[in-house]
Amino acid sequence: MFRFLHTESKTIIGAAAIVGALSFVSRFVGFIRDRLLAGAFGAGDTLDVYYAAFKVPDLMFNLIVVGAISSSFIPLFSELYFGNRKEEAWKFTNTVLHILGLIMIVLSIILLLFSNPISALIAPGFNDVKREAVSEFMRVMLIAQVLLSFSMVFGSVLQSFKQFFLYSLAPIFYNIGIIFGALFFTKFFGPIGLAWGVVLGAFLHVLSQWIECRRSGYSHKFVFSKNTKEIKEMVRMTSPRMLGIVVNQLLFFILMIIATTLPTGSVTVFQFAYNIQFFPVGIIGVSFAIAAFPLFSEHILHDDIKSFRESFSSTIRQTLFLLIPFMLLFLILRSQIVRVVVGAGAFDWTSTVLTADTLAFFALTFIPQAFVFILARAFFALHDSITPLTAGLVGALIGIISAYLFSPTFGVVGLGMAYSLSAIINAVLLWVPLRQRIKSLDEASILQSIIKFAVSGLISGVVMQGIKYVLVLFLPLHTFFDVFFQGLVAGGVGLFAYFLIAWLLKADEMKAFVESMQKKILKKAQVDATQTLG
Repeated sequence: MFRFLHTESKTIIGAAAIVGALSFVSRFVGFIRDRLLAGAFGAGDTLDVYYAAFKVPDLMFNLIVVGAISSSFIPLFSELYFGNRKEEAWKFTNTVLHILGLIMIVLSIILLLFSNPISALIAPGFNDVKREAVSEFMRVMLIAQVLLSFSMVFGSVLQSFKQFFLYSLAPIFYNIGIIFGALFFTKFFGPIGLAWGVVLGAFLHVLSQWIECRRSGYSHKFVFSKNTKEIKEMVRMTSPRMLGIVVNQLLFFILMIIATTLPTGSVTVFQFAYNIQFFPVGIIGVSFAIAAFPLFSEHILHDDIKSFRESFSSTIRQTLFLLIPFMLLFLILRSQIVRVVVGAGAFDWTSTVLTADTLAFFALTFIPQAFVFILARAFFALHDSITPLTAGLVGALIGIISAYLFSPTFGVVGLGMAYSLSAIINAVLLWVPLRQRIKSLDEASILQSIIKFAVSGLISGVVMQGIKYVLVLFLPLHTFFDVFFQGLVAGGVGLFAYFLIAWLLKADEMKAFVESMQKKILKKAQVDATQTLG
């Protein structure tokens, strides 16, 4: 029963479809979370504190855990497990689990002891009361990061097995935990209940990953073999990756610090705009990057550069195919999207406009943001984490300088401009050296596809804009349902026009996407039929 939950994905598009579909559900649940938070607290002190308190625990998690796992665990685990050394693979897993857990616990204790001065550092624009609240929220959220560090290891194991369903289900549980905290914990504990909701979400996240890992053969054993060849290789690859994470997180970190010096609500506005823009970037860009990484690693393991190049080109083209219409949709319908997602209760129209304007600059760089995820994993598969570090460093420095230049004039919108400029620089500085190393990234095929996507996108954009203006004549746009209906109709028809034109232009990516979806539906139907007969 439910064997489809454990099915191995055979292709990048198939894997990305699973990750993307569940990422869509996760982001949708995330939008419900944000709407609840916005309606209850608005762009004010409570959410400013909540999002500011996330920064240091998030930085620690991304630095230690993501830095150690994302670039090295999957290639090393795969090499052991699929090289008929399964026992060593599980031993490696437990060792990594224990090392990361110990480091995270020790660091959490240190941050807990120094939470007051740290809150003053990260929120210089807040008054004493808000800084104390940041400190309190931070202490609770540190618990969640320890739990998520365990989940990251289990999730990487599932990625190595190309079992993406339950891996992608975990973030949904995480958001459900946060929603539960907002709805119930806050009634008993006050605003700090939001932080305890994060802890509940983290617990559900790790539990779902652990259960599937157990089913795949994992069992916990207390081992601490820190001197093995794989651990040493992981440390070697981790150091520059950790620096790269610091660089990328530093950009967002400093942008949030700058936001605390802007008018009240700026931290919340920037965070909401970022959350909304990450919907398409996460569903499409991150999903394809996650799906492609094991295949990239496999090609490099077998020294098959030709297949690596083909997989990379296919991933880039499919990402472009899906992101271009969403870029147009988020640009043209940004106000409607923001109003639907967070425009409730205490979140007023002024905050909506600021969020929409900030979202516009994020939307302009959906594609380079997605490319950074894919390009970085291409380098990780090549056991190179230095190049992503260098590119990220240059991009972050330009972003930070831009933020200081733009924010006095444009306020929180200037922070969105700075982040987007950084993403463009980062993507360019990754693409060029990868091409030099691989000799060609199949740019000719990519360019041919871009031409078809551009034509489809132009027609789609005109359709969306036209329908939006026509609907304004009949709808006053005073209620949630009026705004939702306008966005749904204009966006839905515009997207339909895009995919229709792409089909008429015989875009290979459209054909591949449709065929992959048909196979997934057929396979699911076969599984259901087997279960019924059984």
